[in-house]
Amino acid sequence: MFNTRTFILIIFAAILAVVAGLMANNWIQNQTQSVAETDSDSGLVPVFTAGLEIPYGQTVDAQHLKQIDMPPELVPNGAVQNQDQVLGQIAQSSILKGEILMQARFSESVEGSTLAALIEPTMRAITVRVNDVVGVAGFLLPGNRVDMLASRIVNKRAYTQTLIEDLKVLAVDQTATTNEKDPVIVRAVTIEVTPEQAEVIVKAKSEGPIQLTLRNPKDRDAMAKKAPPKKARVRSASRSVTIIRGTSVQDSKINL
Repeated sequence: MFNTRTFILIIFAAILAVVAGLMANNWIQNQTQSVAETDSDSGLVPVFTAGLEIPYGQTVDAQHLKQIDMPPELVPNGAVQNQDQVLGQIAQSSILKGEILMQARFSESVEGSTLAALIEPTMRAITVRVNDVVGVAGFLLPGNRVDMLASRIVNKRAYTQTLIEDLKVLAVDQTATTNEKDPVIVRAVTIEVTPEQAEVIVKAKSEGPIQLTLRNPKDRDAMAKKAPPKKARVRSASRSVTIIRGTSVQDSKINL
């Protein structure tokens, strides 16, 4: 009798254990499915950020990229959501670690120099020879903004005026990107211009010396807040001169 009762209890305990196991397994599956459905319903989308600092002119590879998930309503327009959009492309400006990558800040990788890929569409690059004084004593660095001045001598008198304003420095000597902050003596500065401005500069170089003046970045920011951005302006290189011969007075316009 004792053995039969013990056997029945063992069988009953085993049945309870199986039922408990099935119930636990069913609960775990339900919880897993619920979490998966919650993640699916959240609608997060992948967005790529800078996993490392990406210097100006740097070619992007996988180590520069870090994927995060964001709600779609928080994703900025133009944000990179597929790494193929930027892999092998060139950064047009310095990007800090953790920044959301924007497609507009990269250009396609092209054959030839890195500088060619940094030039905006419809724009041109032209190099101006300078010395340590004309080159703002070596303080010019890629990414700076400058004005260009032209000097002329007319009738033994020197004239200087701003020829073009707000030009972007693409490179100094053969350097298109640098992390240095200290002055570097350079002999040439490459700037970004329109085709029309390039013609004006070439003409000005053949007629007399030209100089560059460094602009404060805040000056450009202040101008952008007051009015819509404008292309760099080319000023007319002409001046009115009064000529006196005896009692005769005549105003003449001179192209500088």
